[in-house]
This record gives sequence, structure tokens and C-alpha cells, in this order.
Amino acid sequence: MSNITKYLVYGPNDTLRRLPVKLLDGIEPKYLYNYKSSTSKDEIYVAVFEQFEKQINATITLTCIIECTGNHTRIELKKAGGRMGFRGSSLSEEKNIESDVVDFIMDFSKRFGLSLQEEVDAPPAEEED
Repeated sequence: MSNITKYLVYGPNDTLRRLPVKLLDGIEPKYLYNYKSSTSKDEIYVAVFEQFEKQINATITLTCIIECTGNHTRIELKKAGGRMGFRGSSLSEEKNIESDVVDFIMDFSKRFGLSLQEEVDAPPAEEED
């Protein structure tokens, strides 16, 4: 089971270009890398967010990859860290960094009239003998 969440955002190019800038200004990442293509106007942002969960004494990291192309913006979110097992495995009801980022993306797309679509990976086909 994959715990990577993927979104496609469609809309006017100027508004799509503002999405990563506003996201990274609103929620400051611990690490940030920005790539701008020299041949086209494509941009790629890689941001790593960290949040310390005091109740379970573990750090949760969220890697966010944002690809801005001419007609859409693709966002991938990969959550890692935390604690698994019997000790500390209860789900916390507090807002975590992943929900903050997803809420910002949904709010921004709704506010500016962008189309937001979640990409769902097709289950692997079983081979017949």
C-alpha cells in the first residue's frame, strides 16, 4: 500500500505559479530546493516539512514535490516517520503537517477557482498462467 498522495491542479498559468510560492510562505519548510528549467518555464519545488509529535516522542516528516508546467501543477506528498507498533501507535486527533498542507492546497484551489484532482494509482493487474 502506497502512502504517497498525488494531486493535479488545473487552471490559469499565473495562478498555478502562485500556489507553491504561497504554500511555502504560509507553511515554512525545514529544507527547500527549487529548480527552474532554462529551456522552458517549468519549475520543480522540493520541500521537506518536519513536525515533532510530543505525545509519541517522534518526528514526522512530509516531503512535498511540486511540479509546475504550462497547463497544470502536480503535487506529491510523502509522509514518513512517526512510530509504529504497540507503544504510541494511537492516532492523535491533533492537526499534523500533512493535513495543514492538504488543507492549504484545497483552500487555495477553491478560493481561486482551480480544478483539483487526486490521482489514484490503479491496482496492479494479476497475471494469469
